[in-house]
Amino acid sequence: MGIYGQDWASYQSSTPDTTGLSFAFVKITEGLSYINPKWVSQRDHAKAHGLVWGAYHYPHMANAPREEADYFLTQAAWKPGDVIVLDWEGYDPANRDVPRRTQAAYKEEWLRYVKRRMPYNPVGMYANLDYWRNVDTTSYYADFLWIATAGRVAGDPGIQANWLFHQYSESGGVDRDYCHLSSRTALRDWALSFQPTPPTPPAPAARYTEDDMLAYLPPIPANQAIDVPVEPAGTLTSPQGGARNGPLWLVLAAQATDAQVTITFHHEGGTWDAPAEPVPVTVAGSKYVLALPASANVDKVRIRSTAPLAGYLTGRQVA
Repeated sequence: MGIYGQDWASYQSSTPDTTGLSFAFVKITEGLSYINPKWVSQRDHAKAHGLVWGAYHYPHMANAPREEADYFLTQAAWKPGDVIVLDWEGYDPANRDVPRRTQAAYKEEWLRYVKRRMPYNPVGMYANLDYWRNVDTTSYYADFLWIATAGRVAGDPGIQANWLFHQYSESGGVDRDYCHLSSRTALRDWALSFQPTPPTPPAPAARYTEDDMLAYLPPIPANQAIDVPVEPAGTLTSPQGGARNGPLWLVLAAQATDAQVTITFHHEGGTWDAPAEPVPVTVAGSKYVLALPASANVDKVRIRSTAPLAGYLTGRQVA
């Protein structure tokens, strides 16, 4: 199980055949002066066909690693999910006489520098078996290893390291690659997993329901005047609020038999309103809900009922 891809350079077409492919790596730069003239077309072609896209830089390791890294990175407007690779090998004239310890140091600095600059994209290293075993001294490859062992079966590179990609053959002038992930979607999800987690949006301002700031009343007996104190309206962070009689409701329900309920308001200054007209509260009906006045400092409600009642006071946040 796995997926297949290719790596392309100027030797390939601007629009290579993508049949059966899930990803493509495209050479962008070499050293400090070369740019693949086809890389933009190859990238756009790969993305238009839904491939996961990556790009690589071929180094001239006598140069300063950061200078070459900057040259490479500035060529592209990197997008989430784009994969970044150092093609770490050097059998050409530009690298042949560079001491291997310098080549090893180049790799370390290039990868660490690029990862600092591009923390939200996967950054990794391509190496063949000779470089991995005989030039590398740290086994550091940043986020992933792309190992080349031509002539071996795809997915069996013959190393113990935790590789992600395997370049297993060259055929028809094209390097062929394998990824051990199960699908193109899995590879894309992995490439996007380096993106930062979006911040959690702030919670909306509280808007209370009937079950918030609830004060259940003791049973209200028949034919007795029961006085119920009214607390100030409030919020979750300031339950006592700052002003009485915000949006507060008195909720009553008849028990066992229908009732006639009389409500009287008491004001903070010590006066009572005249009793209101009796209100029928029936067993078969729904709850009786009375909005307490917001225009006066009512601090007490007197309830008289011809039959037992259950009830509660409920409040909501003042807008």
